[in-house]
Amino acid sequence: MWVSSSFPQSSPLSLCKQHSSQSLTKIPAAGGAAGCSAATPSILPFHVKSITSTSNPFVKHCVKLRNSTSYRHSHGSVLLVGTTPIREMFNFQESKDEKASRIDCLLLLEDAEVPEDLVESGIRIVRVSSVVMKKLCGVQSTESIDAVSLVKIPSTFHNLDDDHHQGFSKWFPSAFRILVLDGIQDPGNLGTLLRSAVAFGWDGAFLLPGCCDPFNEKALRASRGASFQLPMVSGQWSDLQSLVDGFKMKILAGDPGSKEGPVSCLTNELACSLIDTKLCLVLGSEGSGISGKAREASELVSIRMGGEFESLNVSVAGGIFLFMLQPQKKKLVK
Repeated sequence: MWVSSSFPQSSPLSLCKQHSSQSLTKIPAAGGAAGCSAATPSILPFHVKSITSTSNPFVKHCVKLRNSTSYRHSHGSVLLVGTTPIREMFNFQESKDEKASRIDCLLLLEDAEVPEDLVESGIRIVRVSSVVMKKLCGVQSTESIDAVSLVKIPSTFHNLDDDHHQGFSKWFPSAFRILVLDGIQDPGNLGTLLRSAVAFGWDGAFLLPGCCDPFNEKALRASRGASFQLPMVSGQWSDLQSLVDGFKMKILAGDPGSKEGPVSCLTNELACSLIDTKLCLVLGSEGSGISGKAREASELVSIRMGGEFESLNVSVAGGIFLFMLQPQKKKLVK
């Protein structure tokens, strides 16, 4: 489930004053090449070039970032695993005039080469042993992983429990096509939907209560960096309604076929009729479907199937919706 928390933006690599004995982030010194004596786990002294022990405080900090939603957001930092998503995230940020996120540190396996795109980046590199890399990754895979990085949660992510001072016009640079996820708890499904939204040119995602954290390690793997590319908002239905009313958007909701009211079929004709319409597309979980509020406020749309199955996996169905309803031309909202 989603955990609401604040997002302080302090760098995990910056030097700072010693915390008091009451600090929740202060832990005893541990062994390893880093030698982080009497340091908080989120701080890595600048003289450290390698880490060899899994008991190192900074390693424990990184593992906790990977495992805990509340810890991740309280530190405003994410552990991104794997060379490909790191490179994709870096290249995307480099292509933007205003960078929404940044790589604070690249943790690289002892003998691994620096990813080509990052050679001239100036990003701090710390070498780690194979046992430390295995601890950091936390995944059982036949594919070797030789890089992880600490990445700032992007400024394009808004938790409205903390950002009530920001109006709906600040959430998305453009609000022509917005994906709304309603209680999507499976991180693989959520990550895949975010990836599809980016692939088909959607403008952002709105996460209603009950959604898992888009920076969950499984969601990150499934999204392949989309969590850092797509503007996202986590909020209540009332917040979404403000967006819909403010930008005069139409709400569609994916439905396998409801007995409670009329359901339209997703067709080329329907998609063409909505080319110039600002849309929110609501997708619900496979178990519970869309919420009652979403059902009341939306035009229900189903995917016609010739087989005997009653419904599709939400990430598969969502991919079809996102493809069929993708913007034909970019419309910037003024």
